[in-house]
Amino acid sequence: MRPLRLVAVSAAAAAVLLTAACSATTPTAESTSAASADGAFPVTIEHALGTTTIDAEPKRVATVQWENQEVPLALGIVPVGMARADFGDDDGDGVLPWVADELEELDAETPVLFDETDGIDFEAVADTNPDVILAPYSGLTKDDYETLSEIAPTVAYPEAAWATNWRESIEMSSRALGREEQGDDLVDGIEDDIEAAVAKHPQLEGKSTMFLTHVDASDLSEVSFYTTKDTRALFFEDLGLEAPESIAEASKGTEFSETISAEKVDTFDDVDMIVTYGDDSLVKTLESDPLLSKMPAVANNAIVALPSDDPIGTAANPTPLAISWVLEDYVQMLADAADKADADSANAS
Repeated sequence: MRPLRLVAVSAAAAAVLLTAACSATTPTAESTSAASADGAFPVTIEHALGTTTIDAEPKRVATVQWENQEVPLALGIVPVGMARADFGDDDGDGVLPWVADELEELDAETPVLFDETDGIDFEAVADTNPDVILAPYSGLTKDDYETLSEIAPTVAYPEAAWATNWRESIEMSSRALGREEQGDDLVDGIEDDIEAAVAKHPQLEGKSTMFLTHVDASDLSEVSFYTTKDTRALFFEDLGLEAPESIAEASKGTEFSETISAEKVDTFDDVDMIVTYGDDSLVKTLESDPLLSKMPAVANNAIVALPSDDPIGTAANPTPLAISWVLEDYVQMLADAADKADADSANAS
């Protein structure tokens, strides 16, 4: 479930953006805050694409790409603009349900929604006249970053594109907003929610789990999976699960996903459980495949099949607001798979 690719703009387009920024009109969703900033400004943030200095507390916050609106909202700040949700949106309004819940909690209107189908809409971002642009979880290119920085100070990802975990997202955005203490409290609260949910299912402890990428049921000649560089697979650690040695070995590189031939499926003999996107028909396809059916997790039906077009599937990519929204359901699904893995172990003994 990777966000769509980005496109850079030309120098001429960048000039248009600057003109748009100067003549920006007031959007319908003004930034509001539940508390004043607890941090001193200016704030300087280093990231993979440069160094960003924010001179004063931002009053108008824009966010681009996936999830970045969630930290401001969790801290009581309504962005003036944010990316429209292109997948996992159950009612087609461009806003994911956990974001909609937070907007309702803040009694706020929906911010301007940026259509990023063909990449970042720089002119639309400029029209919101932001004081800061947050994108710590993103795939910004250098050109994207430079163009956005002409509009307002822009915070990009700390190390690699699409690899920022939920704690880092909170840390970077809360610091940019001058609300580090609130950010720390937000992390603590999410960790408490995770601990409480996992405590109900002790069978999860230590289960080796892998996350298959979107499986093409018409071609099972290869097995593609997320490495621990991807936030979905990394989140297993928060849930008391473990990366099997096969996945840990594949994660030594820099890629967030890898692919191997199905003929080498015995590589995954150390996998207790599988998470992937799909439905019961996909599970049956895996179970009937002469090679993939040899995987212990497939043979035991220890599979969590997440609907890719449903919010619960989207929320499996852990974000600051989605985690607590999906946690009980997701952990229960994992626990059901763990029970199946345990049942096979008991039968084998």
